[in-house]
Amino acid sequence: MLDECLAGLPAEDFIYFGDSAAFPYGVKSDDWLRERAGAVADWLLRNDAKLIVIACNTATAAALGWLQTHLTVPVLGVMGPEARAAVMATRNRRVGLLATEATVRSGSYERMVAAHDAGVAVTSVACPALAPAIQRAEEVDQEVVDLVRSYTGPLRDADVDTAILGCTHYPMIERLLRRSLPGVTLIKSGEEIAREIGESLQRKGLSQPPGREGDYRFACSGDPELFRELGTRFLQMPLGEVERIDPSALPAA
Repeated sequence: MLDECLAGLPAEDFIYFGDSAAFPYGVKSDDWLRERAGAVADWLLRNDAKLIVIACNTATAAALGWLQTHLTVPVLGVMGPEARAAVMATRNRRVGLLATEATVRSGSYERMVAAHDAGVAVTSVACPALAPAIQRAEEVDQEVVDLVRSYTGPLRDADVDTAILGCTHYPMIERLLRRSLPGVTLIKSGEEIAREIGESLQRKGLSQPPGREGDYRFACSGDPELFRELGTRFLQMPLGEVERIDPSALPAA
């Protein structure tokens, strides 16, 4: 997702926090996710963030509404743009969702899709092992192939023509997913959220002037070297110095 934002919004500055010490989020409780999201948001605000994006579907499902009511800056999540794009893309009004256990449990995608078109049927599949397998493997291995075949089975059975990739790790294996879901339109968060960020900044008069080159910096809660290695592989760009931050040790704002 960040790669789409960096390309689509080149004048903006980005601060990216990766909660690598707490990965995966999909097995965490909603209360824990809200508390963690609040701590990370506090740190971002201390670093002059003018808009916050929850770049995780699981955290969006648990914490978006809570953060929007407690923070003074705009807060966006990845789910709304995806749900809207899926409704616009589907032709047979059958949409699939691949996501973490927590995201599926929340029912957030079903509600968002229904808000745009109550007649669209959503088939949701929890994929608890997929994101950890993607992050663990340096290249797509047989474990990932077998997981994809298993998790996409219910979507094929439901004859969906559109599928939401409800975790930011899943676009990393897009080609494999396309093989398992031939002819199905895949909805990814990157392009949609970059568009929404740009529109939100423009509406609120927060956009940087065109022509400048924005900066970016990274922080994480786990091992900075491992984060840099994974981030470079995912983004295909240098990350530079990665700062280590422990959200649980931050004082409340």
